[in-house]
Amino acid sequence: MNYQEIRGLVDHQFDNVNTVILDHLDSSVPLINEVGAYIIKSGGKRLRPLVCLLSANALQYKGDIHIKVAAITEFLHTATLLHDDVVDESALRRGQSTVNEVWGNATSILVGDYLISKSFQMIVQINHLRLMEIIAEATAVITEGEVLQLINIHNPDTSQDHYMDIIRSKTAKMFEVAAQSGAILANAPQEQEQAMVDYARHMGAAFQLIDDVLDYTGSADALGKNVGDDLAEGKPTLPLIYAQKHCSENERSMIQNAIKHGGLDNLDEIIAAVISSGGIEYTIKAAEQEADKAIQALEVIPDSIYRTAMMDLARLAVNRNT
Repeated sequence: MNYQEIRGLVDHQFDNVNTVILDHLDSSVPLINEVGAYIIKSGGKRLRPLVCLLSANALQYKGDIHIKVAAITEFLHTATLLHDDVVDESALRRGQSTVNEVWGNATSILVGDYLISKSFQMIVQINHLRLMEIIAEATAVITEGEVLQLINIHNPDTSQDHYMDIIRSKTAKMFEVAAQSGAILANAPQEQEQAMVDYARHMGAAFQLIDDVLDYTGSADALGKNVGDDLAEGKPTLPLIYAQKHCSENERSMIQNAIKHGGLDNLDEIIAAVISSGGIEYTIKAAEQEADKAIQALEVIPDSIYRTAMMDLARLAVNRNT
């Protein structure tokens, strides 16, 4: 199944998620409404809500709480993006100017805070202790991941293991919440709940690793952001980490200098070094391995069209160009 076919399985529920998002974005403060509308129009696949809906359906959940949880995951994810764009000084996301580029850093941070506050209001309304626990824990873990990444910016000595720890905290954690919540709501056995957690952790890692690849092989039009953004910010992602160990001494020095100081002065040369050293191929293989682990984790989930869709979604995390 492609993305549209997967989404089609839960289209009606997705419409309900969008309604919840719009209802809870409504504010008496005009600027919040203006920025909220801008964010919604920017698009995005809303993968975390999709994972939440698929998980709940795969485990035959019959209620509607997963609709609110799906909206919460999107709110929290969007809040992290608003804060990220300020930290990274990003000017482009999803093909349009970032909120901080249009309204400034203060607005971006405060609207992000508003989304977090709204999320916790919604969590309290749900009044489900286990869901409260995993969502609260996830927000802490994601923040820790953000800080770990901040510490490692401009550090060319970052190891692959340490980098994987960062992306599992920063990128994969909200996927985990989305998948695990479906199992919790369905009162699934512990084995199946853990399977959903494992699936999401590996699928989220695969997704981020391909993002790392696309930063060096994609196009700005396709990506919706500028090529080389990670390098410009001095982020040592896996293609760079691998390339440093398998390129010439001159290329290694150039890559390390770019990580230490940021900027795009030698972008074309660094892209060539990353490709020739096997950094792109190695990262794609690592992403494929993560996707395979995600698919294997679902073996204990009952066979259904929704489980198949989750497996296909893991494959799509790797086989994409945006």
